[in-house]
Amino acid sequence: MPYENTLSKYRLEQAEQCIKSAKILFLTDDYKGAANRSYYCVFHCMRSVLALEHADYKSHSAIISHFRREYVKTGKFEVKLSDILGGLFQARNDSDYEDDFDYSKEDIEEQIANAEYFLEQVREYLRND
Repeated sequence: MPYENTLSKYRLEQAEQCIKSAKILFLTDDYKGAANRSYYCVFHCMRSVLALEHADYKSHSAIISHFRREYVKTGKFEVKLSDILGGLFQARNDSDYEDDFDYSKEDIEEQIANAEYFLEQVREYLRND
């Protein structure tokens, strides 16, 4: 298996572990942790896709920008994924850096569902690529 395929698979496994962690944290009422892990699920999903084209960046914003430009704007992924990404990125920043994190249980439940949807779309893309 070529290196980029192995790396892509590894990163997808990281994404899958993050969504499992998000669900566990949610069940223990750790909404900050669940928001963080939900975002990182999507982050690793994007890096999994980028691995196939030998692309990677040091900053989150550069990875997000590349993914949106090369995969959403080109129609490889639906625009909904860009919206999901934006919401998860904001929730992760709020959970990590804001003292007054005030997301409700329902908000985080939705973030987890969105991350799962993103993961499923990436799995499908990687199966067909």
